[in-house]
Amino acid sequence: MLILLSPAKALDFDTLVPKTAPSLPRLLDDAAALAEVMKAKSISELAKLSAISAELAALNAERWAEFRVPFTPGEARPAIFGFNGDVYQGLAARDRFGTADFTEAQKTLRILSGLYGVLRPLDLILAYRLEMGTRLATERGANLYQWWDGRITDLLRADLAESPGAPVVINLASTEYFTAVQPHRLAARVISPRFEDTDARGQRKVVSFYAKRARGELAAWLIAHRARTPKALLGFDAAGYRYDQASSSPDQPVFVRSFADRG
Repeated sequence: MLILLSPAKALDFDTLVPKTAPSLPRLLDDAAALAEVMKAKSISELAKLSAISAELAALNAERWAEFRVPFTPGEARPAIFGFNGDVYQGLAARDRFGTADFTEAQKTLRILSGLYGVLRPLDLILAYRLEMGTRLATERGANLYQWWDGRITDLLRADLAESPGAPVVINLASTEYFTAVQPHRLAARVISPRFEDTDARGQRKVVSFYAKRARGELAAWLIAHRARTPKALLGFDAAGYRYDQASSSPDQPVFVRSFADRG
């Protein structure tokens, strides 16, 4: 079984992290080739490409200029600590995971990336910003979906063959990132959980901020419980969420939280 997450725009390359045995991204040659494309972009081009401010574009221009391979733990950090958005705050690996949990995560957790394709949690990364949906023209096509083509799916297929448990993908990635996967070629069942919050009036809906954190919570819960089957995830009860069978379908289990349980 594999768990898929999106990366995060927010990064943390300053906070001290636990000592782990880092690994290297397995599609690093492709990442290095993409970095060369980005190095040729001006600050104004980077700003337009990613719809960001000139100040942020200048920061990213510096990052691209400094991108070198191979890199070491001294200048890079494991992806699970480098990303710092809502999903990763819900995951809270720095505080929750022990050595055995990181070992489990290396087997079962995968992060989709516009720059690196597929990352294991302990794969070293440099600070970057390159969303999967970026319309970046390269020799392989007009966008990053064409750049990666079947490479991401091929690597996920290989990982599924070696991962523990049933041939199942728990898709906790956003639509932008999961679009880079070719589900029909995975030879696996894809399950995409949905998280709903109930407001003070009793109305249920997906709230983006809470849903993102819940994805991280579920990923951490699956790793901690060494989940191996789709049935196991129905026991998820962290952060006040509970499985709602009446609203669920086999491939989209719905987890609901009451207004009082938000904390």
